[in-house]
Amino acid sequence: MSKSFEQAISSFKDHLDAGRGYSSNTVKAYITDIQDLATFLKKQSVEQVDQLNLEHLRDWLWQATQAGLTKTTIARKSAAVRSFTSWALKNELAKSDPGLRLRSPKASRTLPKVVSRESLAIIFNQLISKATEDNPQGVRDLVAVELLYASGARVSELVGLDLESIDYSRNIMRVMGKGAKERMVPFGQPARDALDMWIRVSRPMLESEKSGRALLLNSRGQRIGVRQVYGLVAKLLEATPTGAAGPHSLRHSAATHLLDGGADLRAVQELLGHASLGTTQIYTHVSIERLRDGYKNAHPRA
Repeated sequence: MSKSFEQAISSFKDHLDAGRGYSSNTVKAYITDIQDLATFLKKQSVEQVDQLNLEHLRDWLWQATQAGLTKTTIARKSAAVRSFTSWALKNELAKSDPGLRLRSPKASRTLPKVVSRESLAIIFNQLISKATEDNPQGVRDLVAVELLYASGARVSELVGLDLESIDYSRNIMRVMGKGAKERMVPFGQPARDALDMWIRVSRPMLESEKSGRALLLNSRGQRIGVRQVYGLVAKLLEATPTGAAGPHSLRHSAATHLLDGGADLRAVQELLGHASLGTTQIYTHVSIERLRDGYKNAHPRA
């Protein structure tokens, strides 16, 4: 059954949205990639899905490479088109799966930026000084950063927390991770102390009809957004020796500091919600780099 790319992309989006385990950001990126492919093919008078072949896909990726896109982006585009061509074959929109033989470059893996303990001390001292009973936003900011660093949670997971997500009897929070996978992560006493003040004093000061059960609220009484947390952390870190970095660096730091302290790699994998242990192992590389730097600076015969 022949189908235009426009029709196929709409159906493919429905397929991805229908509980396939993809995050909303991944779905958006995949659809954007396939639309880009369709635009590229239209210039070559290829407008039907069953006309697509391997050479078309290779030409498309080559053009993206020539445009200066990173290996990570090219790898994602490859994953998107492989998912699309596989789906098209299963739904009889194509007689073969050209994406099956498509090779893509491995995404380059760079060492994540880790916030130094000195920088963490600076930002927590600054946050604590502003977390007073007459400054609910200051208390909320402290809670947000404490939980990010204590749990290694992603920003999207933090802003998605509800009041019921916190188990105060065990200092554990329930987060919804990528692919709608739920996990339980612990947090320490400093985060607990900040949470207690937030729930008891500060949140009621910001609460409105639009608050619902959201744990963290903005100044309008609505659930706080990813962008606001990103701006908060970026501004705090910019003024420290660590320099410019986003909130994901707190996740990197939590993992690295745990491993430096002797935590088990699989325990850190569970904490971060990584599907693969290989993803978590990048933090052992960070620790090795830190060890090497320390060795060079301290050993007499380094």
